[in-house]
Amino acid sequence: MGRGTQSLARVAVVVRAGAAPLWWLGVVAAGTGLLLPGLTGRRIGVLAGAALFLVTAAGVALVRRRRYTHFADCATRAGRHDVLQDRRVTLRVVRRSRRWWLLLAFLAAVASSLVLPAAGGAVLAGAGAGLWLKAVWLGRREQAAETLLWLRTDRLAEGPVGKRAKGFRTTGIAAGDAAPGGARRRR
Repeated sequence: MGRGTQSLARVAVVVRAGAAPLWWLGVVAAGTGLLLPGLTGRRIGVLAGAALFLVTAAGVALVRRRRYTHFADCATRAGRHDVLQDRRVTLRVVRRSRRWWLLLAFLAAVASSLVLPAAGGAVLAGAGAGLWLKAVWLGRREQAAETLLWLRTDRLAEGPVGKRAKGFRTTGIAAGDAAPGGARRRR
């Protein structure tokens, strides 16, 4: 890349990247947990899991929202020579960097079913649902402002609003191959 050129990834795609793996691993862990009676019994485990699902989904959807809003309000325009990373590449990079954490979370959710059946899986699924809700919120914000939010790819390690992130960049609504909210763009 030339001088001043940076690679940019969509913020909503980065947020959305963890949603599907967490959701499906949570569903599988909860299903596995239902096969085990656990110490508390299936009924209590499912009821506790439902409550934990709702609390986790709401918590993940709302956490750090103020920082996202601040970065979006202070975003600068992307440069002419900046390279916009494809949605598929962003998803692959983010998911690959977190695969071991996902595996450990899945194993912990299944192990927790020995005590409280299906609750650990419900927490994972709730985290996935919360990330999806956050991506939808970002998409609505992008549509309202008619700008897409981007982040430098060298700052992705801790997430879109981690300590290394200094702010977002913006482009027009038609830039890139992902729709507002990080979903695949309809052709």
